[in-house]
Amino acid sequence: MIKEVLLILMGSGVLAVCELQAQATTTPMVTLRQPLFNVGVKAGFNSSMFFTDEISINGKELEQAQNNYKVGYFAAVFCRFNIKKHHFIQPEFSCNITQGSVSIPLTLANSELLSDNALIKKKMTTFDIPLLYGYKFVDVHPYGMAFFVGPKVTWIWERHSTTEFSGFHQQEIKERQYPFQYSGVIGLAVNVSNIFFDFRYEIGLHNSIQAMSYNTDTTESPHNEGEIRLRQRKNILSFSVGVIF
Repeated sequence: MIKEVLLILMGSGVLAVCELQAQATTTPMVTLRQPLFNVGVKAGFNSSMFFTDEISINGKELEQAQNNYKVGYFAAVFCRFNIKKHHFIQPEFSCNITQGSVSIPLTLANSELLSDNALIKKKMTTFDIPLLYGYKFVDVHPYGMAFFVGPKVTWIWERHSTTEFSGFHQQEIKERQYPFQYSGVIGLAVNVSNIFFDFRYEIGLHNSIQAMSYNTDTTESPHNEGEIRLRQRKNILSFSVGVIF
């Protein structure tokens, strides 16, 4: 259901872009008085990597962990408060589907800890609230360009988020993430009339993994006695297109 809604929003955004682009080509370059606030919608794609700071079993570090990015998608609504001539505050609300994986080869150093080449595959559904400060260094109608930066709060929808572990001796491995996560956002937005393109980078500010567990009853000895430790931070590059009113 979430996937269908996001795809509909992205399709609507593309149609709006095509229509408004034609209007923008006939608009003269003039400086207009800014409204007190604007509202807008956007949709796009993200590329996520879950950087692994530590992955160990019973105190022994696994070597050569490789972070792999995957493409996800999102949709958002926002409100922009124009506080001065070139300054604005922009709170947003978005629904995001993010994906990524970590692969660990079965090397000689890892052979005691792994049964095969290991893979940690993750897919998350989140609701996000960024609060951004922006500065418009190009603001001559119908063109504009703005820099923005700010904090972001993420809530993990656990029911629609999964993490799969393979290649480990331990059976039925499960991770528990912190339900609320915090990150920093920096980006650039370019607009032509009411159409804008948004490029941003998000970096996690803390470890996102709260605890790790596995089924000790179905795991063969001596691998059922060790503790699994995993520390990860998310890094997300995203692009979106939208309409601001």
